[in-house]
Amino acid sequence: MSHYHLKSADAFQKAYQASVDHPEAFWDKIAKNNFIWQKHWYKTFEWDQKNTHIKWFLGGQLNITENLLDRHLIHNADKTAIIFEPNNPDEPHQEISYADLAKSVNKMANVLKDQGVQKGDRVCIYLPMIPELAITVLACARIGAIHSVVFAGFSSSALAARINDCQCALVVTSDGGFRGPKTIDLKSIVDQALENCPVVQRTLVVARTHQKSDMVPGRDLWLKPLFDQASDQCPATTMDAEDPLFILYTSGSTGKPKGMVHTCGGYMVYAAYTFKNVFQYAEHNIYWCSADIGWITGHSYILYGPLANGATTLMFEGVPSYPDFGRFWAIIEKYKVTQFYTAPTAIRALAKESLDFVSPYNLSSLKVLGTVGEPINEEAWQWYFKHIGGGKVPIVDTWWQTETGGVMIAPLPRITPAIPTYATLPLPGIQPVLLDDQGQEITETEASGLLFIKHPWPSIARTIWGDHQRYVQTYFGAQTDKYMTGDGATRDAKGNYRITGRVDDVIIVSGHNLGTAPIEDAINEHELVAESAVIGVPHSIKGNSLFGFIILKGHPDSEENLKSAINQCITQHIGPIAKLDEMVFTPGLPKTRSGKIMRRILRNIAQKNFDALGDTSTLLNPEIVAELIQVMQKKH
Repeated sequence: MSHYHLKSADAFQKAYQASVDHPEAFWDKIAKNNFIWQKHWYKTFEWDQKNTHIKWFLGGQLNITENLLDRHLIHNADKTAIIFEPNNPDEPHQEISYADLAKSVNKMANVLKDQGVQKGDRVCIYLPMIPELAITVLACARIGAIHSVVFAGFSSSALAARINDCQCALVVTSDGGFRGPKTIDLKSIVDQALENCPVVQRTLVVARTHQKSDMVPGRDLWLKPLFDQASDQCPATTMDAEDPLFILYTSGSTGKPKGMVHTCGGYMVYAAYTFKNVFQYAEHNIYWCSADIGWITGHSYILYGPLANGATTLMFEGVPSYPDFGRFWAIIEKYKVTQFYTAPTAIRALAKESLDFVSPYNLSSLKVLGTVGEPINEEAWQWYFKHIGGGKVPIVDTWWQTETGGVMIAPLPRITPAIPTYATLPLPGIQPVLLDDQGQEITETEASGLLFIKHPWPSIARTIWGDHQRYVQTYFGAQTDKYMTGDGATRDAKGNYRITGRVDDVIIVSGHNLGTAPIEDAINEHELVAESAVIGVPHSIKGNSLFGFIILKGHPDSEENLKSAINQCITQHIGPIAKLDEMVFTPGLPKTRSGKIMRRILRNIAQKNFDALGDTSTLLNPEIVAELIQVMQKKH
């Protein structure tokens, strides 16, 4: 039987069992029956545990864009592939057919080739959510160049770090971007970044905002004239299943961002499979994921997963609050969206506004609602279910990561039960286990522990670009035969999982994973700062907000000015998404005798849970705790 589209609880049960009993045979069949390959693989799976090398579909050859574009041209050439809804609702939207998308991708692929880009070269893409972003991503895949999309909210130094880490030959950007009422000057951010990127030979610039841009002679070219004269024919480059498709950077808990490498074959199979089943996509559905393509959610569930299934996928340039808080619901009504996938942060922000922003719109087209980025709280879940889904549209609360490539744990709509705050059951091919603090597997069904995954699935990231040792250490350092997620979880009597959050120094703010180390490095750049510690505290909209404890070297003239200057440092080094909501200046930080900062104590102090501090007498400097409590009591 085909396990590709699961339409009942029984089919799900059988597929899950087959995937656990015989993972290789399970994925072999799905890959063979649902995709086009130029050459069949000689071995489905190989796992060298000693060196942590994981491979799927060994020797298989393909080009992912033949599966996303070419194969749909036979019967569905005129079908809409991408709907582009611009930031400004008065600007006309675009509906791009599969035929037109294929031509545009080929034209862009030829532009890249004319600029000397070859198979295996890295291309950095720093664009707003416009069709050129999707087209450039697919053009890279067409010719075997490795795309590295950087979210266009990152600062110039964060962009430079990513360009230099994977040695990008070329950057594609735009003059600017529209975001709600604001116009962002992206070109000058790129110019600043490139002052420190000697490797970049060429920048291609999309005219989006038509503001004045400084074009560096010999380096910068406007894209449109090159695109207009390029041929719309470009044969797809043959890729090995294990060739890299893209690099996507994720915040590390320490030091520089990690360039996660995803490969052509396994990633395609898993992104397509999970899209089909998690969203129960059917012909003529209109699917909308409100994420940015700069994140993994956008890669897997705006582009690769939907297009591999011949879906119509919507790209939205704007924000949920512009021109007012009814924008999401207006878009759903306008296009009769059937599946809507967004972040809990957006839901919480919209839930606090008046229902007058929801009630004018007809949301009856909706069949599935989804959430992604962090666990959704009960209140937001109920609001979403009641007011957006009318109390009858199933919600899929999806748990997964940049490193996993696709959804790992989620309910399947109308097939497996949804439970508020729970990601529920693992998808076929995914074998979660809970470990205790000693690294022992917890065999009782009802339990809490550290979440690990047994047996690799096809879309697991294969390495960190240029640093395999760091990959091994981060994801397989604790257990060589299990993937370490870095998340804690609880499991109920029926085997449903609830994710309780990060167990390392990564804080999820508005769905963005932010490592504390890079933020602290940015704060410590300020000349008056001696040391800092950043923690997350619960926040009603963002999930968490960032709170900084900062030791100063001297006395500032004005604490308020210093606070703004510190946030300015963070904006400059990382981007505005990492700014601190609150900060306090302190004479010291609670540390263990080995010098480790006790963040647990800081979290409790920040939330004024002074009774929960536990025994602090073993600290290197126990007296600092009383001083911090005093600072916090004065604060409010």
